[in-house]
Amino acid sequence: MTGMHDRSTLDQADPGAPGAVVIRFPARAPTQPVIDRDAEAEAQARLRRALAALDAALAEQREAVASWRNAIGGLQTSMANLGGSVQLYRARLDALAVQVAGVHNQAVWLEEWADQVLGSQPGPT
Repeated sequence: MTGMHDRSTLDQADPGAPGAVVIRFPARAPTQPVIDRDAEAEAQARLRRALAALDAALAEQREAVASWRNAIGGLQTSMANLGGSVQLYRARLDALAVQVAGVHNQAVWLEEWADQVLGSQPGPT
């Protein structure tokens, strides 16, 4: 690769060669992270509160879904009842239409009979 040198080349750099000299620092001993017991206890308490709030929200959601399902069931029952009522209403209208047709036929017959009766009588002169 152009412009790149490997570590051995840099460690043994020629003073006249372009590049940089790597100075090695002593390695530090790894330290254990400092654990703040109060902060950890507070984080655990926040987590417990968040989980409790989540459980409460899930319980409310279950209740809402159950109520929604009950409402849908009630709506289905109402729609079935409405469908039955509409069919009964339609049947009653059909029966009424038959009765009205019968009364109409009788009225037409009576009108024709009245015309015949009036037509056979001599009128005033």
